[in-house]
This record gives sequence, C-alpha cells and structure tokens, in this order.
Amino acid sequence: MTLLTALSGQPASITPSAHGPYQGLYQQLYGEGHGAEEAARNFLQAQLAQVREAACELPDLPEQLPAWVEQRCAEVAQAYADYLEQRQQGQPRRYFQNKAHAVYFLQRVAPTKQVDGAWLNGLLRYWHDPRFDGLLTTYLEELGDGEAAQNHVVIYRKLLSEHDADSEAGVKDEHYQQGALQLALGLCAEEFLPEIIGFNLGYEQLPLHLLITAYELSELGIDPYYFTLHVTIDNASSGHACKAAQSVLSLLPLGEGRADFYRRVAEGYRLNDLGPGTTAVIQQFNLHDEVVAMLERKRTFGQHMHSDYCRFEGQTVNQWLAKPGQIGDFLKALEDKGWIKHNQDPADSRFWQLIEGAGAAMFGVFSGYEKQLLHDWIAGDWTSSERVPPVRPGRGSRFSREQHRPADPDTQALVDSLCSLPDEQQLNALIPWMSARRHCTPAGLYATRRFIQLRARLR
Repeated sequence: MTLLTALSGQPASITPSAHGPYQGLYQQLYGEGHGAEEAARNFLQAQLAQVREAACELPDLPEQLPAWVEQRCAEVAQAYADYLEQRQQGQPRRYFQNKAHAVYFLQRVAPTKQVDGAWLNGLLRYWHDPRFDGLLTTYLEELGDGEAAQNHVVIYRKLLSEHDADSEAGVKDEHYQQGALQLALGLCAEEFLPEIIGFNLGYEQLPLHLLITAYELSELGIDPYYFTLHVTIDNASSGHACKAAQSVLSLLPLGEGRADFYRRVAEGYRLNDLGPGTTAVIQQFNLHDEVVAMLERKRTFGQHMHSDYCRFEGQTVNQWLAKPGQIGDFLKALEDKGWIKHNQDPADSRFWQLIEGAGAAMFGVFSGYEKQLLHDWIAGDWTSSERVPPVRPGRGSRFSREQHRPADPDTQALVDSLCSLPDEQQLNALIPWMSARRHCTPAGLYATRRFIQLRARLR
C-alpha cells in the first residue's frame, strides 16, 4: 500500500492492527471517520500535557512578537550565509550524503507534508471575522488558492512520484506523529483556538534547515520547489511568519483572559517540538542499514522466485531469502564472490546489471527509490565524472483547470449542488471540500477558488 493509497481514504490492504498508534490515528483523522473529533481531542490533550512544563523561547509579552520574529529571521539569514560560505570553501553537504539519503528524507517526512496547513482547516468557519484574515490567507495559500500547480500537497505528491518514492514502506510510526497533531488541531478549532494560533506561529517561522534542504536537493538533481516555495511565503516582512505574529495580537483577548490565552498560545507553539523533526529524520539515515532493511522487506516476496543455478557460500538465493536476518550476510557473500564491487561504478557490478539496463533479469523488481539506495550503496566513494547540474525550482504543472473540471464527477456534483443556494450558504457548503483529505482533488481545488470568490464578495 502506498502513502497515496493510505491518504486517499480508501480501505487499506493491511489490517489496522498492523499500524502503530500514530499511523492509525493519522488515518482515522485524515479519513474523517466516525469518532474522529473525539479521538483528536483526546490526542491533543495528551500531547499538550507532554509540553506543558517544557521551556519556551517566546518573548514574555505578546507585543514583543513582531520584533522577535524579525530577529529570528535575521539570525537564520546570517547562519545560511555562513553555510554558503563554508560550501564555497569546499565543505561537503551538511545534510545529504547522496541522492538516496535525500529521497529517504522526502519519504519519511511525507506524512507531515501531505497534510500541509491542516491545523488551520477548522478556522474556515470564521471567514466573516477580519481578525482571522491572516490565518485564513495562510491556509488558502497552502491550498494554492485553488490552483493545482501551487497547491502544496499536489506539489509534494508530484515530487514523490517523480522519484518513485510514494510508498510507505520503511516509514515508521513516529513519522506520523506531527501529521496526526496537525490533523487533530484542524478538527478541534473551537476548543483549541489559542493552541492552533501558537502552533501556527511556530510552524511558519523560517527555519535554517528549510534553506539548506532546498540548496542540497537542487545539487542532487531533485526539484526543490516545494521547499523554496515555503522559503518565500514564510518571510518575516509580509509572509506567513509575519501574519502568524499579527494573528496572535489580533485574537488576543482585551480583558482578564489575556494572560491565560497567551500561555496556551505558548503551549501550542511547543507542539512543534513533538515527533522527529527535519534534522532528526536526516540523522536517522544509515545507507547500509537502509539497504538491508529494504531487502528484508522484499525478502518474503522473492524467497521462491529464484533458480538454484547460483550458490553463494553453499546456499541458493532462495535459501538465503528463506529466513529473516540473513540479508547482511547474503550481501557480504555477493561481495566476496565479486558480484558487488564497492566504491566503483555500479555498472561494473554483476548484481547491479541484474537490476538496471536493457534485458535486466530483475527489471521492475525495485522501485526508483530502492534502486537509488542500491546504486549509492555500491558506488560508495566512487563519483561519476558527469556533473549533475543543479535543478532550478519548478513552477508546477501548467495545465488548464478547464481540462479537469468537466470530467470530474465530484466537481460537477458540487457545482450542481451550489446552484440553488444563496452566496453565504454556498460558502459554508464549500468548507468540507477544503479539508486535508479533499482540498487537493479537482473538486477541492474548485471549492477553494469558489470560496475565495464568495468571501471577497461577502466582505
């Protein structure tokens, strides 16, 4: 089952018991299933309890937030300038050892990236209140204002597809924690409004890792547009970071509840620290261990598929694959027999020749990401004389929306259902189509565009 299948709301091909607690909750909340709001509420209460006593870097007074945001942005800019200078002086990449490492990262953070902005979903009901303008603008921009080429989830799915990395194989339960948090916040907007505002304040700050990630992805031949897009819209002068700080001040109570509200904002801010962050995910990567884990996952499918012609250390391939825990020794046996030649062009290894190329015996057995893992593992210190040109950030697909609307039954049904409704009722009827699950579909994209039109008309 791929991540895209899991996120489509379709029945999973594996039983729920095979999921960890975060993944199971993630799918329940994403699928808008029965009891989702209660599950989200209980989850948020438990997560907030974990961060309640943690230190917080927010300024003591909310009025200091704009200057605090500006200072943080200046510090990140200086740190990035230092990074670029180090790279120009010949320092290696700070994050990614090779392309496989980068794609590993993209796959592991996918559960979070594919619900981008979900924490703000529940605020759409406040479309008539100008105090929410900054937060709603942020959410609508996460949705690309209804344009597929700018919709953040569409962009990220396209990125995964380009590198054949849209499988959940190897994605651990802990990688679903942040995504589950964001979905839960979006479902409980009325009860957890200060926490949502605080979480948004933390999430929309421009982090150093975003800049470095975009730079190094480009170096490795991976389109960094998803990341560069966030660099531009999260700026402190007019972007999401600025709007996040302004929203705190706009929604802060004027009376007695002011201090308690800001305390809860700070707790929501600290929710960003839960689960493995960007640098933690990057540091989890070990090329050899990932190759072994990948082959171990495929072992059960291949243990009866090989002939008995070749033997390694006295065992057939099927025998090597028959029991768990033998993959590492099997790879060593292949290397000892000369089938794998480390630190050389992978094309010189017989094992790689079985995987890649015209007439390869195992053509189609490995996904693009899995082949990249094996390629980079075999290559080791070897580097190709062909330089990979940096990839300029793309701008998404340039298709016409009219191509997709008439052929999509959900969109047509939505258009038909709105015809007899006055503007305000239309607007409220569109909101369910702008949820985390639906906004990236053709009907969701149409709903977003229509929502923006009606909101402007009714304001």
